[in-house]
Amino acid sequence: MGSMSVWHWTILLFVSLVWVIPFWRIVAKAGYPGALALLGLIPGVNLILLWIFAFVRWPVESRRA
Repeated sequence: MGSMSVWHWTILLFVSLVWVIPFWRIVAKAGYPGALALLGLIPGVNLILLWIFAFVRWPVESRRA
C-alpha cells in the first residue's frame, strides 16, 4: 500500500468539485449558506443533509410568502 500518486489526487479533486459545485448552488438557491455543501463530502452526512433539505422549510420560501 503505497502513497497516492498525482493522478489519484487529480481524480479525487475533480470528483469532489463535480459533487460540491452543484450542491453549493442548490444550497445557496434554497437560502442557506453555500458552505454547507462542503458537508456533502462527508459520507453519511450527505444523506442526512439531503433529507433535511427535502423536508425542512427553506428560507427562500419564507421570504416569498
